[in-house]
Amino acid sequence: MVPGKWKARRLPLLPLRGLLVYPSMVLHLDVGREKSVRALEKSMVDDHMILLCSQSEVNIEEPSQEDIYRIGTIARVRQMLKLPNGTIRVLVEGVMRAEITDYLPNEEFYEVNVKELPEEETSDPEIDALMRTVLTQFEHYINLSKKVTPETLAAVSDIDEPGRLADVITSHLSLKIKDKQDILETVAVRDRLEKLLDILNNEREVLELERKISQRVKKQMEKTQKEYYLREQMKAIQKELGEKEGRAGEVEELRSQLAESGVPDSVREKIEKEIDRLEKMPSTSAEGGVIRNYIDWLLSLPWQKRTDDNLDIKRAEAILDEDHYGLEKPKERVLEYLAVQQLVQKLKGPILCLVGPPGVGKTSMARSIAKSLGREFVRISLGGVRDEAEIRGHRRTYVGAMPGRIIQGMKTAGTRNPVFLLDEIDKMAMDFRGDPASALLEVLDPEQNNTFSDHFIEAPFDLSNVMFITTANVVHNIPRPLLDRMEVLNIPGYTELEKTQIAKRYLLPKQKREHGLAEDQLIIEEPAVLQMIREYTRESGVRNLEQQAAAICRKAAKELVTDPEKAPINVDSDQLKEWLGPAKFRYGMAESENQVGAVTGLAWTEVGGDTLVIEVTVMPGSGKLTLTGKLGDVMKESAQAAFSYTRSKALELGIDPQFHEKNDIHIHIPEGAIPKDGPSAGITMATALISALTGRFVDKEVAMTGEITLRGRVLPIGGLKEKSLAAHRAGIRKVLLPKDNERDLRDIPESVRSELNFFPVSHMDEVLNHALLGASEGASAVQTGRSE
Repeated sequence: MVPGKWKARRLPLLPLRGLLVYPSMVLHLDVGREKSVRALEKSMVDDHMILLCSQSEVNIEEPSQEDIYRIGTIARVRQMLKLPNGTIRVLVEGVMRAEITDYLPNEEFYEVNVKELPEEETSDPEIDALMRTVLTQFEHYINLSKKVTPETLAAVSDIDEPGRLADVITSHLSLKIKDKQDILETVAVRDRLEKLLDILNNEREVLELERKISQRVKKQMEKTQKEYYLREQMKAIQKELGEKEGRAGEVEELRSQLAESGVPDSVREKIEKEIDRLEKMPSTSAEGGVIRNYIDWLLSLPWQKRTDDNLDIKRAEAILDEDHYGLEKPKERVLEYLAVQQLVQKLKGPILCLVGPPGVGKTSMARSIAKSLGREFVRISLGGVRDEAEIRGHRRTYVGAMPGRIIQGMKTAGTRNPVFLLDEIDKMAMDFRGDPASALLEVLDPEQNNTFSDHFIEAPFDLSNVMFITTANVVHNIPRPLLDRMEVLNIPGYTELEKTQIAKRYLLPKQKREHGLAEDQLIIEEPAVLQMIREYTRESGVRNLEQQAAAICRKAAKELVTDPEKAPINVDSDQLKEWLGPAKFRYGMAESENQVGAVTGLAWTEVGGDTLVIEVTVMPGSGKLTLTGKLGDVMKESAQAAFSYTRSKALELGIDPQFHEKNDIHIHIPEGAIPKDGPSAGITMATALISALTGRFVDKEVAMTGEITLRGRVLPIGGLKEKSLAAHRAGIRKVLLPKDNERDLRDIPESVRSELNFFPVSHMDEVLNHALLGASEGASAVQTGRSE
């Protein structure tokens, strides 16, 4: 502020809100506040002069002295017009700066004493240079801002007063009231120009940044509009070609599927992210196909969909009985599951393992279980699977990656709670690609499979509602941790009676339908069915029996096509031999006569029970023991144990104690191409050896099974039911079994038990009492000199 040269005046005060008036400015004001109106009226009465000062805060309706800036502009009121809405519009012209010295007491309006702050008259080269610089910067501002017209620049350029130039330019800038007030309060012209120059520089920088941002946004918008235009063109082209709407239509379709899918929130987020990635990806990108495939898999899985179980036990029992004859244990287990499900409503799916020889109906039983429950059925075969990725899937980083068989099966089922059959679980292998059996540990564990993780899906999938059923021929090939997670249900081989009923009820009607034969066009008599079972098949199941039935139906179909008048065709024993050829197997493996050194043993195989004739011959020699018949290590050890027992009991049995030094002994089990192993032939080999050394006959109607110790004790064995069925099939009437296996007799069908005589034995002496008869005439026994 310049000291001296100022004049005190008394003027009415008009506070301005959001507005500031500089000297030499002419503008209209709308006045509505009562005090302001009275101040205007006072001005018009006096000399038309009034002081215009800005409020520091716009929102204050009744400002106090502290709310009004001390420096303002003395203005002349040129015109005053009353508007219809009650406000007054005035035209004012700024005259000079003035500072309020004090407020006068006046209730009607603001009245103040002011001192005038006239412009100083300065003219030197520095101020001229400042004026030119300010004009140049103002020109840049106009070019960048576009808010000030070029005509304004022309008018401003004609001003030769530095102070007025600064005021006019400031009035055209979009500044805050505080910044404009700062210029108004700067009385010194040089300082005012310098401040204005700083403001113009700052505004220019801001405007340049805004312009850059605007250009960038504009380019982006132009790019987006261009892409939109091109996409619309593509849509139009594809529509003309009859194609679907490219990537955009694909993404829209996926979003629609996601909205209707009902997937869990965690999976929904994953799918949304993948759809966003797919949308941003060029249509030519190879990864787009990978992402699309992944999204399709996630959307196709049954995350929520499930079928309602049919819990009618009587209906389920009827379905199971209708589809399968026998198999009481698996049927009973399914009915128990239904009963518990009725009581608790929510039960984790059981994991059953059906173990039995081929052809007994394990796979078809699983299908019937699904039918009885009203669930979807899925079957996958694990035979020969040796890659862990078959179970858990491949990582998406691999070319051609896809989920494992479990997730594939769930997609096929389309529900969360199917009956899932894992066939041939004992036929899995392992190699450098991993161990699929170990990967199944999570699948077949009710405590873990509610969050099963597939490497491809990468999201936990709930398998706890799935009823898993596995099948196997033998238990010992299943890894112990995996077996521990399953409930094993043994399905034994069928008896002849059961096979006859299965053939009559299921196999023959099925084959007639498949070969286009009416029920009354082909009649197979029951003796012929029994003959077919005995002489043309040797199995625990009925698969070969079904093949023979199919062969008969084919022959009958050919006969009927050749000569329709032959219907109905009756198949008896003679016709059976004509169509199927000579008998493939001799019914009954029991020996036709008593023999020395030949004993019928009972063995368990993967296809069920079987009979083995163990032969022993004694020849002069040096004590060499020969074992033939492709025997395993355990069976060879049993033969050694039988040989050692015989030596230890030689005197008691009436055998020369030195027989092992004077004779060679050969133990042979026929059918040498078939591997044989296990300890259960111990007592059989001991009996055959003792029979050959003593020359005593072996009862042809006796078959036996049991492990022998060096002291002659008979230890328990496994597979008694299968072995008993083999004995029954072979026409045996007397079966010797270990005493400890007596409890297993209840598992043998009544029809078999009624035709076999079982003799539990605990020592070799009992075995010999039952099996050996008198000595043969002329038998080359190795005896001590006394006859038995």
